[in-house]
Formats: sequence, C-alpha cells, structure tokens
Amino acid sequence: MKKIAFSIILFSMLGNTNAQSKITGAYYLRGVMETASGFLLKPDSTFEFFFSYGALDRYGSGRWTLSGDKIIFNSDKKPGQDFKMITGKKANDNFITVKIVDSNTYLLNHVYAALRFADTTLGDVSDENGEIKISKANAEKISLTFEFCPEKTSYFPVDKNLNYFEFKFEPWIAEVFFTDFPLTLAENELTGKHPLLEKEKYHYEKEK
Repeated sequence: MKKIAFSIILFSMLGNTNAQSKITGAYYLRGVMETASGFLLKPDSTFEFFFSYGALDRYGSGRWTLSGDKIIFNSDKKPGQDFKMITGKKANDNFITVKIVDSNTYLLNHVYAALRFADTTLGDVSDENGEIKISKANAEKISLTFEFCPEKTSYFPVDKNLNYFEFKFEPWIAEVFFTDFPLTLAENELTGKHPLLEKEKYHYEKEK
C-alpha cells in the first residue's frame, strides 16, 4: 500500500511539473496599438508584469497558481498609500497649498488634488512646480491622484488649522498589485482582462 501511495504521489508530482513547464514563459499582449505589456510566468510559480505606453512604464510581481483552466495572480500586500505627507504647517496667506516634491521634475505637474470642505469639494492639477493652490480655508481631507496611475487615489485627513501641505511619491507609485486576478489558459495563450485597460477581454500570446 505504501508503494502504491508513493507511486500515486510521484506521478502526480511529475504531472504537475510537466504541466507547469508547458505553462511557464512570456505572454505578450496583442492587438493594442502603441502598447507593450505582458506577463512572465516563472517555473518557481512567481511572475513579473510589465506595461509600457509612451513614456509611462508600470510593473508588478507576485505568485501565480493554476486553478482549473485559470491562472490566478496575487501580489504581496500593498505597503500603503501612494503618497506620503512630509510637511503640514500654517502659512501666512489665504490659500490652501498642496505641493508635490520629487527629484524628477517631469512628474510634478501630473498630480490631481481634491480638497474636501464641509460644504464642497474643490480640485485642481499641479503646475510645473508641483503646486496646487485653492482659495478657501479649513479643508477636512485631501485626495491625490497621479495622472499616470489613475486607478490609484490616496486620502489624507488634515488639520483644518493648517493650510500648507507637502507630499512626495512613495517608491511603489507605479507598481501594480494583483489580488486574485484571473486569466484563462489555452494553448500558448492567456485571455481575460488587463489590470490597467478597460475592455473586458484581451489576448496574451506566449512567446515561442
């Protein structure tokens, strides 16, 4: 009985190994103009994701599992919000100022800030210096969205006595995090959604 049981386990392991070796490889997004994207499925059940459109590059990683005809992608837990408040103070003016700071000045004018007040919400896009100025006092909350990562918004409650706030990007601002993200496996192809694009179905062709 022990030999039979061991043989069953051994054949099962070999079957899984063979199936996994057929699955692993690079799968590239097809049919989307001017966009390069895809998944690299590695033999150790980890994956890498990439997305490139113009000057924008996004990335992700984690572990993949096979469930029936589905590949399921999961990343490590997201570390936190995508911006960090580094300064909050009272300035001697009648504005609320939100300032984005970063060594890459190209990024500074690509942040949308929305300020929530007791009676309304006001917002604007940062200028070339990374600043947004709102001529109203006593904001209760600030939300920040990076133009190139529109699916991500960070929220910050603020002291209504302060009117100047500085924020910086967190290192993972461009990272894509996956939670039970499924793609259907067929021969040399994955199909399903894309984590950053809007259509319901895309095709990822395996590199031969």
